[in-house]
Amino acid sequence: MPESHQRDSRAALTLGALGVVYGDIGTSPLYTIKEVFNPDIGIPLDPHHLIGAVSVIFWGLMLVVSLKYVLLILRADNRGEGGIMALTALASKAAGSTERRRIALLMVGVLGAALFYGDSIITPAISVLSAVEGLEQVTPALKPYVLPLSLGILVGLFAVQRFGTGLVGKLFGPVIAVWFLVLGGTGIVEIAQQPAILRALDPLQALGFLRAQGWHMFVVLGAIVLAFTGAEALYADLGHFGKRPIQLAWAGMVLPCLALNYMGQGALLMRDPSALANPFFRLFPAGWLIPAVVLATVATVIASQAVITGAYSMTKQAVQLGLLPRMLVLYTSAKEVGQIYVPLVNWLLLAAVLLAVIGFGSSSALASAYGIAVTVTMFTTTLLTFFVVRYAWRYPLWVAVAATALFLVLDLLLVIACSLKFVQGGWFPLLLGAAIFGIMATWRRGRALLLETIAVGDPALLPFVQAIAADDVHRVSRTAVYAVANPATVPQALMHNLKHNQVLHERNLVLTVVFHDVPWIAATERVQVKPLAPGFWQVTVNYGFMDTPDIPQALEQCKSPELPLNLFETSYFLSRETVVPTRGTGMADWREALFAFMSRNAGSIAGFLRLPNNCVIELGTRVQI
Repeated sequence: MPESHQRDSRAALTLGALGVVYGDIGTSPLYTIKEVFNPDIGIPLDPHHLIGAVSVIFWGLMLVVSLKYVLLILRADNRGEGGIMALTALASKAAGSTERRRIALLMVGVLGAALFYGDSIITPAISVLSAVEGLEQVTPALKPYVLPLSLGILVGLFAVQRFGTGLVGKLFGPVIAVWFLVLGGTGIVEIAQQPAILRALDPLQALGFLRAQGWHMFVVLGAIVLAFTGAEALYADLGHFGKRPIQLAWAGMVLPCLALNYMGQGALLMRDPSALANPFFRLFPAGWLIPAVVLATVATVIASQAVITGAYSMTKQAVQLGLLPRMLVLYTSAKEVGQIYVPLVNWLLLAAVLLAVIGFGSSSALASAYGIAVTVTMFTTTLLTFFVVRYAWRYPLWVAVAATALFLVLDLLLVIACSLKFVQGGWFPLLLGAAIFGIMATWRRGRALLLETIAVGDPALLPFVQAIAADDVHRVSRTAVYAVANPATVPQALMHNLKHNQVLHERNLVLTVVFHDVPWIAATERVQVKPLAPGFWQVTVNYGFMDTPDIPQALEQCKSPELPLNLFETSYFLSRETVVPTRGTGMADWREALFAFMSRNAGSIAGFLRLPNNCVIELGTRVQI
């Protein structure tokens, strides 16, 4: 690519990263300073403590975001993809020398993924609510309308998801760029009036502030952590924009503007302590309040869009890694495979977000629930990164410890700090995360039990097909594709076909779809074909967890003189198992009942594999677990 085109492409990606990656952390100034100096926290509102608290925020951004995410974790990509699921797959593959360790690392990643859904609920709720609360600064008479208006905006946001974000997505970057410029500009105005706030750039101010708090430091950090929420998005969106544009956006605009705004709010409070009611919106002159509220609301909607889209992507990855049942996934763009819409996830998220807004009622109340899910996810990310540095990159142990130990300690401090808010609302995202973790663990264990049970009763594949290939069974001149999860045993659908229809097709493909713990599989490695007996072939189709399965497309690669396929004369035989829970040693009764329910309501395997509707035959069987 010519150098000028490379520059244009990088500039476009950097602008796009501003809108998608930094929307969440970019809206944190709406509520962070207000919560840090909330009277319930108990920090005196004087210049000394203002400088110290702002210094902790600034150096927290430097350590947690700049050093940990921007410099270290963005390097831990799984073939170009980032996010907790990609990191889990990379760590478990590299460090999983034993089955026990591999499963332990997988469970750590699943915990982080489950808690991500809690973030996907709290972020839209607190962001939109804190923006609309700016109306109270225009006139207190508008206060009764804050909650209904916030609910209406959120309902509208989730309702338009099915149309995709391709059109409005192009506006995300420019709008968030304007947002950050406003953050920086308003901060500079206040800093100019109180330049003493610049002492916050001295790390000794942060250390002195925390030391003076004693054990109360954990309570303070529980509020300060609000400034770091959204950092996980840097890594989660690595595959969309690449490392360099994300780093350029952070260093060139996001970090400077955030630092200026936090210092500006600190300077404002030094000059006018009464501004604590809403220090962010008090940065604006009275005549600018309405435009500021509108811009803030648009920015929070964009920030919410990023985590909602992330929840869709996380769900798709979890389904393909065998952690969730199949769900309907709609592709909202003919050009961008990453633009998807998962209806079930969308409406469940909306219901949870509305419950959070109604139940907590204000951004201050929601701030108590915010943070704990994010910090645990950040801790699991750092922990998994240790195993990547040690086993995937093969650095010496001391290097892996040196690279991650400081961040593990920082993350642990933030987790402890947020845990103190458990009773005030921290239980909410933890309860959601625990429920999703239980669902993922139950589905994974249930599928393993189901496959073990089926394998016990089914004969071995190779001797069976060799025997029937030699028999004088009537054959029809078509191709039959039998999709199976266990390639070593005879497909249930094949045995049913022989038993009830007493017929065999001229060409029989025993198909196994394998999802690997890498994001993408090259087209040259997509399909393997192995002859078994006259008229029988074993076909393995490989996908990564970011790939979109398309079996007819994959079978086009199987055509050869030895296997003359005509997809218009091909029938797809699928086995649908009806799970019957029984008392035994498999799982607890409630987990078996939950697995049976999920199995009955899982999405169609035919749709998941993109099989033509008029060529699919499903044969059912009852399986006890």
